[in-house]
Amino acid sequence: MRKKPKKKLTPEEYTARFNAEKAVMQRKYCDIFKFWRSCPFKPCRRAGACSGDQDACLKRGENSIPRELQWQARQQILAATPANVGAPERMAREFLPGGFYG
Repeated sequence: MRKKPKKKLTPEEYTARFNAEKAVMQRKYCDIFKFWRSCPFKPCRRAGACSGDQDACLKRGENSIPRELQWQARQQILAATPANVGAPERMAREFLPGGFYG
């Protein structure tokens, strides 16, 4: 049985999938580092997880986390990444927390 060739993503589709996964990864890093404990957004503290603007939360807190812990969190995320994940998702998962901001 022949496999169907994979459809190549358009630049717009790639960007949309990367941005969606980037938001998921930012929220995951916020949760790993437990930024919700000191979050000014009450629903985050109530939920015990990031529920607000994950971009602002990570930007605000990532400097307070030692680089070694950031590296360990990234390794944890990469270890949990399935082998068949798409290119945009894999690219977003390879970023360290500060890497999302240039």
